[in-house]
Amino acid sequence: MSKERAERDVTFRSGFVALVGRPNAGKSTLLNACMGEKVAITSPVAQTTRRRMRAVINTPASQLVIIDTPGLHKPKDALGSELNKSALGELADADAVAFLVDATKPVGRGDEWVANHVARAEAGYKLLVLTKADIAGPEQVAAQLEAARALCDFDDELVVSAREGFNVDAFVGLVSEHLPEGPRWFPEGMDVDATPEDLVAEFVREKLFLHLRQELPHSVGVLCESLEYADDGHASIEATILVERAGQKGIVLGKGGQMIKRVGIEARRDIERLLGCRVFLDLTVRVAPAWRRDEREIRRLGYSSED
Repeated sequence: MSKERAERDVTFRSGFVALVGRPNAGKSTLLNACMGEKVAITSPVAQTTRRRMRAVINTPASQLVIIDTPGLHKPKDALGSELNKSALGELADADAVAFLVDATKPVGRGDEWVANHVARAEAGYKLLVLTKADIAGPEQVAAQLEAARALCDFDDELVVSAREGFNVDAFVGLVSEHLPEGPRWFPEGMDVDATPEDLVAEFVREKLFLHLRQELPHSVGVLCESLEYADDGHASIEATILVERAGQKGIVLGKGGQMIKRVGIEARRDIERLLGCRVFLDLTVRVAPAWRRDEREIRRLGYSSED
């Protein structure tokens, strides 16, 4: 049989795969590992992921559209409610669900709450993924698996370490096998559905979280106001950092402007890799009192479940 004939006879599978779990379960890290590059931001702070992101992985016999969702949690404000709506909406529409559980943290009520939603989902395939195996001992992994199995009726289970690349290919292969037959939903050259402006804002916010997670983790929002290319090929970017109080503005700026300078330098490195050119990044800080309770501001920042 010719190679061309064999390829035609392979059943092509495609579908949407929702990554769900508690905050910091490792969803964005797994997505980045599957893509082989950084497309989603990560940090030790809960609610780091605020924008739903769809990343496309193409294989000869499948197309996976992996959806990185905000961590499911008990909301304390309008922002938290929108993040939950976004995650639950993707869960309801997914063809497959990967429920991520952190191998280093005891299974608790938060996992049970997420598992109840996974159990009610109509997805044809439900996979338990135990993450962060590189920093958990064998006994801890075994105990976590036993506890997580009791949460829901899963079709399969897999232990992964996204940072070490352990079982990442196995994850892609296993999910691909259980997707429904279907076409390529997105062009082969497409990797994510986020715009460059979206990613710029996310990279800036990631650096703020990494450096200021103790001082103001959830009070920061970032909006890319403009992205323009000059004749010499460089990109000029203006982004606004939102905080809720004047004191927080001073924290973001830092003594003598050192903190915002540091954030800008580190974010610019990621943005230059993203855009493939030199970047001039201009960051400003604006006080927007109680923006996390303002649905219009949430929508403007792109954190709404309807975006």
